[in-house]
Amino acid sequence: MTDRGASTGRETDGQEPVVLVVDDDASVREAIRDLLQSVDLRVELFRSAADFLRADLPDTPRCILLDVRLPGQSGLELQAELVREDIRIPIIFLTGHGDVPMTVRALKAGAIDFLEKPFRDQDLLDAVSTAIDIDRKRRNEDAKRVDLRARYEALTGREQQVMKGATDGLLNKQIAHQLGISEITVKIHRGNVMRKMGAKSLPDLVRMVAALGLDSARSTR
Repeated sequence: MTDRGASTGRETDGQEPVVLVVDDDASVREAIRDLLQSVDLRVELFRSAADFLRADLPDTPRCILLDVRLPGQSGLELQAELVREDIRIPIIFLTGHGDVPMTVRALKAGAIDFLEKPFRDQDLLDAVSTAIDIDRKRRNEDAKRVDLRARYEALTGREQQVMKGATDGLLNKQIAHQLGISEITVKIHRGNVMRKMGAKSLPDLVRMVAALGLDSARSTR
């Protein structure tokens, strides 16, 4: 375990979860590290927002324990920068100076929890467990969308057109008329679509279209 304010990080490709602690108080960082490591969680420490932003963040399920009041860029300002850069890591704010407006601002910006120091160990562990579960589920969903997009892009332009007609509720003969092809050709393309997309039924294919955001899109290929 190293203090990432003092050294550079390393890229991680595995699925071991990690908790990223950003706090300017060394005693707080170390206490949190000891608590989390006691339940076999990997921990990386940062003294400031600048140290955090310079680091190579691990590519694994993760969350941030973030102090609101940091030297230089504040915790809330770091949160805003991560949102602007579309870096989606669940954030748990820690503060000894909490107030209602600050809490509301942090939560509205997407923080999943806000703990005031001194916090109970179990409250912190519960919040971290929830945050890591959220990030793991998000990463799994992102991976599924990437795979689904790749399968869709592997379809020919005609197959995409047939897929759109089918998921719009058109019969094969209606799709054939619309595209100026034979009904048997539509059936062949439709079978190819189901196979390539890995869809087991038309409702399954409709759900895929919704996940891809293609509900009202037209094929461009």
